[in-house]
Amino acid sequence: MAKLVINNENKKSTIAPEIYGHFSEHLGRCIYEGLYVGENSDIPNVNGMRKDVVEALREMKVPVLRWPGGCFADEYHWMDGIGPKEKRKKMINTHWGGVVEDNSFGTHEFFELCRQLGCKTYVNANVGSGTVREMSEWVEYMTFNGVSPMADLRKENGHEEPWVVDYLGVGNENWGCGGNMRPQFYADEYRRYQTYVRNYNGNKPIAKICCGANVDDYHWTKEVLDTCFDHTPEHFHGFMDGLSLHYYTLPETEDDWNFKGSATDFTEEVFYQTLKRSYFMEELINKHGAIMDTYDPDKKIGMMIDEWGIWTDVEPGTNPGFLYQQNTMRDALVAGMNLNIFNKHSDRVKMACIAQMINVLQSVMLTDGEKMIKTPTYYVFKMYRHHQGATLLDSSLVGNGTVGSEKNELPKVFESVSEDADGVITITLTNNSLESAEDVEIQLTKDGASYKVCEAVFVSGKMNAYNTFENPEVVKEEEFKDFNRTPNGITVKLPACSVVSIRIKK
Repeated sequence: MAKLVINNENKKSTIAPEIYGHFSEHLGRCIYEGLYVGENSDIPNVNGMRKDVVEALREMKVPVLRWPGGCFADEYHWMDGIGPKEKRKKMINTHWGGVVEDNSFGTHEFFELCRQLGCKTYVNANVGSGTVREMSEWVEYMTFNGVSPMADLRKENGHEEPWVVDYLGVGNENWGCGGNMRPQFYADEYRRYQTYVRNYNGNKPIAKICCGANVDDYHWTKEVLDTCFDHTPEHFHGFMDGLSLHYYTLPETEDDWNFKGSATDFTEEVFYQTLKRSYFMEELINKHGAIMDTYDPDKKIGMMIDEWGIWTDVEPGTNPGFLYQQNTMRDALVAGMNLNIFNKHSDRVKMACIAQMINVLQSVMLTDGEKMIKTPTYYVFKMYRHHQGATLLDSSLVGNGTVGSEKNELPKVFESVSEDADGVITITLTNNSLESAEDVEIQLTKDGASYKVCEAVFVSGKMNAYNTFENPEVVKEEEFKDFNRTPNGITVKLPACSVVSIRIKK
């Protein structure tokens, strides 16, 4: 039996709600058909946003949404997406499927979506093919509450009051699709662009996010920070509030991106290989974090892992440029593992955005016309929502076994523990084993006997179990009952291939 020791007197960092963030790009059916169907659609909507999708996302408690990309951001020109929709420019989405982008979802629609979701806003600016002036005028259009050309234009387009931009990304993947830049060149561009991100709302400054590394490109992280810190003001905080990191779990790919493996048809060996590759996130956070510590020992700059999740081959018969894939219990375990890892590194990780919100990559929902289903990943995010804004508690697993073998070996159970303002402790665990349940003794170092379970839920199933439009509840959240109280806490039996959330209070 493994033992989970929770030191509930050792309170650590606050788990930023934004760790549970999401990403929506003009890609495939994420925006159109997924989030936005237009005001004239027969599908029930509020100002063009699907009611069923918005209601489910609110239940999941989305804290922040990133838009408009992704690679699309660095070819997006915001003025094409404002004004009367019939007059907006059309363009070819060269990155994703070669389809026509009619720009009917633009700045106003994004802020309306975030209003309905009740979430913070993360806007990605165009550095790859845009200009400083274009970005600066967009910031003015969105946030200035005075007399100016861009503020007047916003008012002419029907929105009198400015919006709040919580986060602004200065470019995206500028080492690749965002311009194929060298780190020193990008860092100089970042310095120039961020200068013109004006804080028109002095009470709510925009947090500026610098383009960080792809996977384990530690050279990029070091050179970007080195260049940014060279001849910068002493008050570096505010010059850069976050540094991004992108890492996708590719189940089978070695060097051939054209073959990543099926989302639903895979072997047990590939299952464990996938989890081990996802576990690489721990090493990435540690090594990139160590470089950041050199320049920012007080951890004022957040690590923003604003693209993560499984990337598999698309579903047979679908447009390869739309990145539409199914979502199984394997995805649920990847989500649970990563969210536990982010929680435990919440002193440095301040945001994470799963890619992507709907109908693309590891999405939380899928749509087909008027139909909508929730994926296993959706239920994990919903189960974990109580960690948002809570305080991380010191926890460790003793006697935790391993699963997989050789290069695919990894810990059997992943966990994280937090306590909210009401004193409720949330414990989230994954059992990564396909073969066996796992007994875990949960022991609190103080007042363990006085805590009782107030809520316990889980998702479990075969490794490739998934929901369809015909059978939408093959995998769903269920009440968890397999626990018993002990003098110092509780014991639980985690089902094989499961994600479990247990909440306890005095």
